[in-house]
Amino acid sequence: MTTLAAPAAGLRFHPLRDSMTMLRRNLKHMLRYPSMTVMLIGMPIIFLLLFVYVFGGTMGAGLGGGGRSAYANYVAPAIIIMTVTATVQGTAISVAMDMTEGIIARFRTMHIARVSVLTGHVLGSVIQAMFSIAIVTGVAVLVGFRPTAGVDGWLAAAGFLVAVTFAFVWLCVALGQAAKTVEAASNTPMPLILLPFFGSGFVPTDSLPAGLRWFAEYQPFTPIMETLRGLLMDRPVGDNWWIALSWCAVIALGGYLWSRKLFNREYSR
Repeated sequence: MTTLAAPAAGLRFHPLRDSMTMLRRNLKHMLRYPSMTVMLIGMPIIFLLLFVYVFGGTMGAGLGGGGRSAYANYVAPAIIIMTVTATVQGTAISVAMDMTEGIIARFRTMHIARVSVLTGHVLGSVIQAMFSIAIVTGVAVLVGFRPTAGVDGWLAAAGFLVAVTFAFVWLCVALGQAAKTVEAASNTPMPLILLPFFGSGFVPTDSLPAGLRWFAEYQPFTPIMETLRGLLMDRPVGDNWWIALSWCAVIALGGYLWSRKLFNREYSR
């Protein structure tokens, strides 16, 4: 990734070194304020317990008579994707805090590469998301999720989740910069949390009304969830994998370009 702007004359910046410094800064923030991570992990876990234990018996029967265990296998991949969207909501909040609390003005006076500020947020958020996913997946296994993927399937699923997280992190970095307040930044990513409900996350799309079924089949979260479900349950994913990765590429590129424009404008003031 190139720097957001050329360094001042006579100065040499070190983007990689500065990015690692900013990454350590963001990781220390996560360690100092674990309540944010707990809150972001807590919501997917609550949804998981709700859907498996309250609705699982009935919903599992509708999937072919498998009961609660069958529904746990069906819904767990959607909950894992929701964990990603919940975590990146925290990214928007963290970025908005930096943009509104004056730290950017201090960064302008320091001998650091501009790109490192955003890169630190992105890398820190991806690490936080992977940690959150591991916890939520463990809880899912405890409540009945039984993935059948082999080592190759797990590795593919992990790589796919990194790609999905990377895309949505960049989008939320831009949303955090565009928000005027921290409160607004906490609300603008909310559609990312709601969209899995309007896809194949909790029920198959063919059970939805015609208009909603069309939306569910063509929105980005359906191929993303179907790809992860296929990888974890060792089932064919068909065309879903390349459709999902195409969505991720578009979202990542759009988020990056938007955030770069906003950050350059703010950093140059």
